Amino acid sequence: MQVKNLLFSLGYFSVAWAQLADTSDYPIGPLTSSAAKWAAKICDITNYGAVADGETDAGPAILDAFNDCASGGVVNIPLGTFALATWVTLSGGNAWAINLEGIIVRTGTAGGNMIYIEHSTDFEIYSSRGEGAIQGYGYEFLSQGEYGPRLLRLYDVTNFAIHDIALVDSPAFHLTLDTCNQGEVYNMIIRGANEGGLDGIDLWGFDIWVHDVEVTNKDECVTVKSPANHILVEDIYCNWSGGCSMGSLGTDTDITKVVYNNIYTVNSNQMFMFKSNGGNGSVTDVTLQNFIGHENAYSLYIDAYWTEETLAAGDGVLYNSITFSNWTGTCADGAQRAPLYVWCPSTQPCTNIVIEDFAMWTESGSTEYYKCADAWGSGYCLHGGTEHTEYGTVTSTLTSAPSGYSAPTMPGQLTAGLGISTSIAIPTVPTTFFPGATPATARVYSG
Repeated sequence: MQVKNLLFSLGYFSVAWAQLADTSDYPIGPLTSSAAKWAAKICDITNYGAVADGETDAGPAILDAFNDCASGGVVNIPLGTFALATWVTLSGGNAWAINLEGIIVRTGTAGGNMIYIEHSTDFEIYSSRGEGAIQGYGYEFLSQGEYGPRLLRLYDVTNFAIHDIALVDSPAFHLTLDTCNQGEVYNMIIRGANEGGLDGIDLWGFDIWVHDVEVTNKDECVTVKSPANHILVEDIYCNWSGGCSMGSLGTDTDITKVVYNNIYTVNSNQMFMFKSNGGNGSVTDVTLQNFIGHENAYSLYIDAYWTEETLAAGDGVLYNSITFSNWTGTCADGAQRAPLYVWCPSTQPCTNIVIEDFAMWTESGSTEYYKCADAWGSGYCLHGGTEHTEYGTVTSTLTSAPSGYSAPTMPGQLTAGLGISTSIAIPTVPTTFFPGATPATARVYSG
């Protein structure tokens, strides 16, 4: 489906949607149907020496199966538990897929990427039964104060899809999309430990649609990094997570035409955070709409002095034409951490920021405050006008709940982080990711 047709089919005709769609007419997802790939060739890893005993290294078998199906077909990982002791790099390939019916469990101890797919086109990884998973047993590293490999990384992959699988307990990042184009990620659950550095989905590239995903961890939920344009992230459930973000941003930042829509965040660090410290370049034409939060430390947050990032050379990243619309719910403590916080570079003030229909209230206490600095636009503590120069901090304090802040909740909300010292169970991929929203794509297997 083309991006333009996709966005208009969602029934939201704002200027931001039109801006996202205006130049992107490339097909999203695989170009060849799953059925056609199955008909072309099947390379079952058990025919290449893999054994579903949870002990025998399936890495060489996966690589051999890929080499036979790289020009068209399906690398089939059948039901059962397959150990991965040596990591696999699958380079090249066209019109091929990985069908993950079974479970891959990490038994190796190297760093890097357990499964690394690069320079590939027309690719799909999914579970035809909707039960496939990659289990990283990250707790074995984290309990020792260490990190291990990422579970799944795509680099320079075009026209791809990742769906209907679970990524569980990664020793590092769960899913990274590095310089990828025309792809789709959907109907997934990511369950990581309650520790920083275990990102859910990190992505940069062009024409990517991430939707209907649940993430648990204590770092990035779904984050966009530079360079990126024409990115749509929607119907995301950040369930005890770090929350969604953009960054970290540094030198030569180039992000434009990004929409986050229908984002539900509970018991997390933030609902959305832009984070930079110095640097240059720009973030422009971004829309963040229909956000629901409950008991998060931070809510709406632009921090151009994010001290966890090393100061980069430059006058600061320019944040321009960013719209926040329809945010509701609660923060953890609005007097301790402002639910609305826009702190822009004094040497590069934010421009054309719009905040509308923002109604967040505090779970603790009876007051909260908003804070803006060097931020120009309309709404709340922002400065109006076209001067766009440095100015001092503006704060405002609320002593009663804003009208319309009450928001629905999601099923399955976690009330504690998951195991740093114990294994995380493989969950079932859920069927709902945002209150009242039906997933855009049906589960691949419903029987």
